[in-house]
Amino acid sequence: MLIVARHGRTESNALGLLLGHADPPLDALGRVQAQAIGAAVGRVDRVISSPLVRARLTAEMAAGGAENIEIDERLIELDYGEIDQKPMAELDAGFWVQWRANIDFAPPGGESLSSLGKRVRSFFDDLSRETSPSDDVLVVTHVSPIKAVMAWTLGVGDEVGWRCFVQPAALMRIALDGSQPSLRSFNETAHLMDIEEPTAGN
Repeated sequence: MLIVARHGRTESNALGLLLGHADPPLDALGRVQAQAIGAAVGRVDRVISSPLVRARLTAEMAAGGAENIEIDERLIELDYGEIDQKPMAELDAGFWVQWRANIDFAPPGGESLSSLGKRVRSFFDDLSRETSPSDDVLVVTHVSPIKAVMAWTLGVGDEVGWRCFVQPAALMRIALDGSQPSLRSFNETAHLMDIEEPTAGN
């Protein structure tokens, strides 16, 4: 089983900012969420993470340490270029229309969804070939790659990502016990239900 986790929350996520290659750490809630991922997933055979610190910290906390975590650059978040760390609510409506209409569109200085989709699909093609159906692999990445993984699993285009929502620290499970990957869950959040926002000083 491939278990794909979005990293825990960061301050940028809490503030509604676009967060691409900028590299903030987890906030207090994000750290609790990372521990909850570990409790929900349990023991796995491999842990693979995006190189960004929010994903690496999530992987480390979920796995109980950094010793056996693998890093793959193909799992990095979409490069938002000049709009990285900008409030999503401040982007012009026409910009969103253009972006949603064309997966080859890239923000100024950034990356297109089609480019992200190619690298993410490359990673999961490789991973599926080297993973036994009996193995459990935890992959910790970001919202845009997770949407691309879902498209890869279902055999559909990357434009479907605009119709999906992925909460911080949510899980997706993909079975590899047949000729094609099989989506078993998406935006799984039951492990987060009892988590409360940490108070200052905790």
